[in-house]
Amino acid sequence: METQSPPVSSFRLGEQNVGASTQDNRETTEASRPSPGAWLPAICDFSVTNACNAACDFCGFARNKMLIEPRRYVDPDDFELALPILYRRGIRSMTLQGGEPLMHPDIVELVSLVASAGMQCGLITNGWFLPRYISPLADAGLRRLEVSIDSADLVEHEKNRGLGGLTKRLVEGIRHAHAYGLPVVASVTMNRLVRYDMLPEMLKSLGFDAVAFSYPRREPLGSTSLAYDRLSHLIDLDRDEILAAIGEIARLKNRFPVLNPNASLAEVARYVRGEPQRVPCIGGYKYFYLDWNLNIWRCEAWDKPLGSVFELDSIPEQREPCNACMMGRYRDASVVMHAGVVATDALQSLMDGNVRATVTHLFRRGIPLSLSALAEQMPRMRRLTRKQRRRRATASTVLPGCA
Repeated sequence: METQSPPVSSFRLGEQNVGASTQDNRETTEASRPSPGAWLPAICDFSVTNACNAACDFCGFARNKMLIEPRRYVDPDDFELALPILYRRGIRSMTLQGGEPLMHPDIVELVSLVASAGMQCGLITNGWFLPRYISPLADAGLRRLEVSIDSADLVEHEKNRGLGGLTKRLVEGIRHAHAYGLPVVASVTMNRLVRYDMLPEMLKSLGFDAVAFSYPRREPLGSTSLAYDRLSHLIDLDRDEILAAIGEIARLKNRFPVLNPNASLAEVARYVRGEPQRVPCIGGYKYFYLDWNLNIWRCEAWDKPLGSVFELDSIPEQREPCNACMMGRYRDASVVMHAGVVATDALQSLMDGNVRATVTHLFRRGIPLSLSALAEQMPRMRRLTRKQRRRRATASTVLPGCA
């Protein structure tokens, strides 16, 4: 927030307006003090390109569906200028995605820029180019790696991706990621190829540390994102199929680390059943989507951008409640962060002298869900962090300079 200058009259030559000056200084200090909401970090998913080398059945970025679309790649120099703006907005975690982000010719530089800006950098990939890029990416500051998986049957997975020989590349890439101490998460879209009971053994065999699930999307997204498909039978799931899959995911937690909180799974189930949601989405407030044109969006599903990222300083926070979709990343983050959002809202109301609003915030019905999600996730994240530190300690002796 910009500091407000005291009125010019306070500085007129020869005037001794001490009382006014003191009041002006107090108002200036209060204006420059960040709101409690600024204490909560924000998240950004950044599509660095629309190009992809895979041919996934249920994704509009597939190479065979983009034949007439020009390939787009974000310009690193422009992105570097945008990073201080994103940092001022509170973004401390950024995930690079596509398309296939490793098709961007300057992907290593992009990771380095994010890390140098003081943000934790993650990347989600189909894994084909991992053997080539994982070492320079880790050296550049990559801290999280997600790899898309479509089936527990790796033959089916390769067929759906249109990438024969992908499994061998995944094994090599994940092995090198572990050597650099990086946690590796499987990103699985709910679809008809998934056999949930078979997933744990396959994921363990490839070296995955955890799995995160997303939900099928058939309707076009409002943004530039093409992560949907209208015609794919693999994601043409009815209400009962989705609810059954959610139950399978919940049971899977007994056999393998799942990053989707139970409270978030319950929210998605309520959405599918047409029941009221308990936690509003933080899209446009603490979660953003940035595309290769450097347009900033409330989320990938929103029908128009908030504006250019270079206008973000003047774009107000989007606090209107929205539960219009079931995008997994937004749902999970919204549930986990809800208690923190409520706490900072309550503190702001208290600072404003509005006791009634403070009490109202503290009795929001989504707070128990959020606290349960935090209680579930914190031990899991601590275990992943310990594992990551052990790998980095090992890497520092095996691969000098990579710790």
